[in-house]
Amino acid sequence: MHDAIEGDGLTVGQVQARLGVTVRALHHWDEIGLARPSLRTAGGYRLYTAADLERLHRIVVYRELGLGLDRIRAVLDDSTTDVADALRAQRKQVAERIERLQQLGAGLDRMIDAHERGVLLTTEQQAAIFGPRWDPDSPARARQHYGDTTQWRQFAERSASRGPEEWQAVADAVAGLDRALADAMDAGVAPGSPEAERLVERHREVFASYFPLTRQMQVCLGRMYEADPGFAAHYDAIRPGLATWLRHIIDASARAHGIDPDTAAWE
Repeated sequence: MHDAIEGDGLTVGQVQARLGVTVRALHHWDEIGLARPSLRTAGGYRLYTAADLERLHRIVVYRELGLGLDRIRAVLDDSTTDVADALRAQRKQVAERIERLQQLGAGLDRMIDAHERGVLLTTEQQAAIFGPRWDPDSPARARQHYGDTTQWRQFAERSASRGPEEWQAVADAVAGLDRALADAMDAGVAPGSPEAERLVERHREVFASYFPLTRQMQVCLGRMYEADPGFAAHYDAIRPGLATWLRHIIDASARAHGIDPDTAAWE
């Protein structure tokens, strides 16, 4: 370093304009000894010579390739460093990063599809998993009605990570619950009994495959099972009166936990 008039070199601002490097970066590289200006003005301002500018240009090139500052220093100053090997190592890291980004992109695509479609299965897969009575248009109708709710978003987030095997497990759990409910009703299990309480808890656990279900929300579902023609037909096809019986055991459980079924809200 030695003093010089400003015309002998480029100022920090001029270097920034030429190379697109921030003043902060230039000061940092100076402080760590990676790229120190060879000259200074009488007032102490940094001035970069043509040789300094060439070094900065090389730093920018390697920086844009993703090399860290320590690796760049080795490439520029350490004669024992094999530049090609350093670049191969960086290329490997870039390839790994690209693969991760591609996986991230695929995940984002699935999440978008899940929010828009609900169930990411073909019509044939849905029929095979959910049965011939399943309506493949039902997720689209559900999105029209509930697409702006927290529960639809939670459902979509779960759906995005599910393939046929995961959906088959959900369908099996639902079918198993339906059989257990029908058997309990046939056996005369009374609302409020320990067995009925276990079934209500099992219902909430199974339903959590779609989205978290509070007890108040479960009461609202119980009402819908009985009042909605589609749900009532589903349960009553398993056992006549099953939709009403299911609502009764849900209501009894709610009362046992301090919830009035008549005033329960979706929350």
